[in-house]
Amino acid sequence: MKIAIISDIHGNLEALKATLQDIEKRNVDKIICLGDIIAKGVHPRECLELVKNKCNIVLQGNTDYYFSMEHNNLKELPIQEQKRIEWNQSLITEEDRKYLLNIPFCYEFYLSGSLVRLFHATPKVNNEVVLNVDSIETKFNMFLPSEKTCTQNVADIVIYGHIHHPYLDKIYNKTLINVGSVGNSFDVIRNDSKDSNVLETTKSNYMIIEGEYDSQEYISDISFQFIRVPYSIEKELEDEGLNIEKDNYSFELKEGKYRDMTKINENFRRLGIDVDKI
Repeated sequence: MKIAIISDIHGNLEALKATLQDIEKRNVDKIICLGDIIAKGVHPRECLELVKNKCNIVLQGNTDYYFSMEHNNLKELPIQEQKRIEWNQSLITEEDRKYLLNIPFCYEFYLSGSLVRLFHATPKVNNEVVLNVDSIETKFNMFLPSEKTCTQNVADIVIYGHIHHPYLDKIYNKTLINVGSVGNSFDVIRNDSKDSNVLETTKSNYMIIEGEYDSQEYISDISFQFIRVPYSIEKELEDEGLNIEKDNYSFELKEGKYRDMTKINENFRRLGIDVDKI
């Protein structure tokens, strides 16, 4: 079985449409979405409808929850954050909010003898950052079960999203994979004198995993394929005059950089890495 896994769409309709078209031509059997369907772009409803219609499994990302929940302390938040919440909630219906609040946290299946576990960020919460350069202990904890996982078994393969940075790592005979982002791809290790063309980063990212579905025996091969899909960033930005954060959104899509690198760099500094000096 060929299974396409997408994540972090963030309201980017053009990226999602291009990705789904690419998936269709590859004749996959199932599509799984790891969440963060909404927030940032102005087309969350259209993206949500496509995901509901095309994806067999949909999991909850942090933005799906955060911008759908009731914020009882809204007036206590910074003004810009209040505006972000109110604006994002204005773009979806009450039915959309209920759907996003109730989609599952985790999904598991066996593929060619390996237990594959999928979630948005970590086995415990959907908003913590685990980087490709994190400690071995932190990465090992990604395979451990929690009260939110489907089973209490230790996973063989973990696939997640959230950090918008695709990679594959092997530890303790286990495989840790991030699928990257469909609608908001960026790199955090950047240097103007060393960078490749920015288009290398700004394509939509997803992956396909292939093997013997629902088999707990190591009797067949298993493969992982990372795919980058070009899409029209300019077309996506045509409607962004309606976006209260249009400059930030345009910057991220065109430059492949996160809008707040101070926040990103803090995640690296806890590991002793100063991104500004790389």
